[in-house]
Amino acid sequence: MEPINEAHVVEPGLAVVEVAACDDQTAFAVQELLAARWATAAADRTTRDPGQPGVRLRCYLDVRQTLGS
Repeated sequence: MEPINEAHVVEPGLAVVEVAACDDQTAFAVQELLAARWATAAADRTTRDPGQPGVRLRCYLDVRQTLGS
């Protein structure tokens, strides 16, 4: 994965979450759980690193913005 961009963590309440999972379905399920709780810039695809097991997904959260409140 690419390095984390400083703009994504420039102030308190912003977070970058990297998910490692056995398959796309699991990675997207984790992202969906996060998106149900906080404002999320969701990923639309996973990545596979050669020689590494499973898939990876990165999404960006703003935990200052809870949904449904």
